Amino acid sequence: MTIQEMKQKKKELGYSNAMVAALSGVPLGTVQKIFSGATTTPRYETLRALEQAFKLSPGASSPASPTNPVSGASFLTESILAYSAKQQGEFTLEDYYNLPEEERFELIDGVIYDMTAPTSAHQLIAGYFHYQFFNHIMSRNGDCLPMISPLDVQLNCDDRTMVQPDVIIVCDRSKVIDRCIYGAPDFVLEVLSKSTKRKDMIIKLNKYMNAGVREYWMIDPEQKTVMVYDFEHDHYAQFHDFKDTIPVTVLDTQCQIDLTDLYEHIRFLYERE
Repeated sequence: MTIQEMKQKKKELGYSNAMVAALSGVPLGTVQKIFSGATTTPRYETLRALEQAFKLSPGASSPASPTNPVSGASFLTESILAYSAKQQGEFTLEDYYNLPEEERFELIDGVIYDMTAPTSAHQLIAGYFHYQFFNHIMSRNGDCLPMISPLDVQLNCDDRTMVQPDVIIVCDRSKVIDRCIYGAPDFVLEVLSKSTKRKDMIIKLNKYMNAGVREYWMIDPEQKTVMVYDFEHDHYAQFHDFKDTIPVTVLDTQCQIDLTDLYEHIRFLYERE
């Protein structure tokens, strides 16, 4: 795929430079230089990495099968699917609850996704945000409830979708029932990983927006960036790095997350690289 072809695909898909960087693993500065024309002869390895951001996007030409109807996502293994005559897209909550309890899965529009074990960075980042939200809300005797995965969220209140966001904030306590969160949380945070990046950035982004989630944050540990979507006020794709301070809109912007403090918390992981 040539640079010109990638530019056209980028335009068709509505991808920003930051999204291309997150999907390909190429540094944002490099992506900006290539698509602006500042760099005319990028390395072959860089071009190959950029191609993957477009070839593995929904609607792209790539192999599809009952166990992989949309490329670029981590799907349920064939060994698990073998227990049922159903194909991806046909599964319901009944099937979800019959899956092995020792493993984690998500059900989205009838498709079951296998969730790999999170990394140390993933857990440290998710824990940091949950801690900050919890302390802020408790210090003000707030009614909102911050929660951390694993926790089922029956996002659309139907039998075709059950997700497990990394961190959520629920302000309507009637949605908190024993077995799950029944309905859309007010706030969702996902920590991106190689196996879930495309699902979180494309599939779940649209699901959260359409379900009524008010605010959605995606943390990319590799790029050291945060993507903020304020659906409630139609503010989309605000990008921050690990030097910024970000207000949490659903908490009336009074809760300010210092990403410099977050980075200091996990700096030792990057210094080992």
